[in-house]
This record gives sequence, structure tokens and C-alpha cells, in this order.
Amino acid sequence: MLTLFHHPMLASCRFVRLAFGEYGEELALIEEKPWTRRKEFLSLNPAGSLPVLLAEGDVPIVGAQVISEYIDETRGVLKRERRLFAEDPMQRAEIRRLVDWFLTKMESEVTRHLVRERVLKPMMPDTLGGGAPDSAAIRAARANIRQHLKYINWMAGTRHWLAGTRLTYADLAAAAAISTLDYLGEIDWREHNAAREWYTRMKSRPSFRSLLNDRVRGLSPVSHYADLDF
Repeated sequence: MLTLFHHPMLASCRFVRLAFGEYGEELALIEEKPWTRRKEFLSLNPAGSLPVLLAEGDVPIVGAQVISEYIDETRGVLKRERRLFAEDPMQRAEIRRLVDWFLTKMESEVTRHLVRERVLKPMMPDTLGGGAPDSAAIRAARANIRQHLKYINWMAGTRHWLAGTRLTYADLAAAAAISTLDYLGEIDWREHNAAREWYTRMKSRPSFRSLLNDRVRGLSPVSHYADLDF
């Protein structure tokens, strides 16, 4: 069994878990608090970032998008219609663009700040950057959520799945980010019906079960978080 060093509230880690879940492969999960900079973890990834997959032969593979390429090359090519990448180069480019959108752009504008301020800082000692949440950072992140939801709503309303006709890494990346924000009750679904319908389909998939069971000590999810029909 492969091992994933992760944190349950990081979208990049959730993305990797969803990908393996879609291929029906279990992972051994080790929750890592990256701010502690454990020597054992830094020996796997000197950058101290997550996720890190300990793959065959105990070789560390670092970063969500690098791991997704590894999964495709070692698992996806055998899945045919269930493959999370497309065969066509242009379709693959679109999938990569959207994965980058949700795991880089949305992360830098929204998810990273809300998770850091609301989830991580209360756990971190003051000497390592913990303390009271930064209200300005939270306000700025919340102001950016609406544009990302509008974009998802447009794609979900004009395509069967976000990158086209079938489920791909693009849907997993978006769902990983959205699920983190939904846990925190940061999403107003009332004006985004197409996005809500798409997300309902996503969180009803078997690969989503472990994410819906995630809990953070001292921070319960919003009441509808694990409800498959909101």
C-alpha cells in the first residue's frame, strides 16, 4: 500500500486522495503538520510542503500535480474510459489548465488564506506563526470566492463535466478546493445552481467518502457538509 503524507484540510492533498479513490486504490494516510518541520518529513521533502506520496520502493513523489502525472502513468493508462486524463493532447491541455486554476490560482486567492487563518493558525504555536486569525486576509479571500464559483457554475452549466464529456482531474481539483471551503461554511450555493448540481454528483461518488468523514479538532463542518443531497 502506498503512503500519503497529507493534511486533511489542504485542497492539494484532497485532490490526490480523490484520484486514488477514483481508481479504487487505498492509501495509508499520515497526517503531517508542515509547520513543525519534522526531520523525518524533511528528509523526504526538503521544501516541507504537502502532499508527498511514498511510492513503490519508498521513493517520495512531491506535489499534487506531479503525483497526478505519476498516477496517470502508472494507473490511468490502464483504465480506458475511466482514465482521469484524456487521450487527445488538446483535451489534456485543458485538464491541466483547470487543475492549475484550482490548485494554484484559487489556492492563492482563496483557499490557502481561509485554511491558514481559520484552521491552521489556531493549532500553531505563536513562535511558528500561530495566533489570532487575520480578519483582513479572511475578508480578501471571501471577496474572491464569488468569481471562482461563477466560473465553476458556467462550466457546469455548459459542459457535462468541467473539462468536457467525462470526469477528469479537472473535476477532482475543483471538488477538492470546494470541499475544503464547504467544510468551513464559506460557500453560498443559492445563486449557483449548476455548480451545486455538479458538486452534488461529485460528493456522491465513492471516492468522496473519506473526505466527507474528515473532521478537524475544535472545528466542526457546516451541517450539510456530509449530506449527499445538501
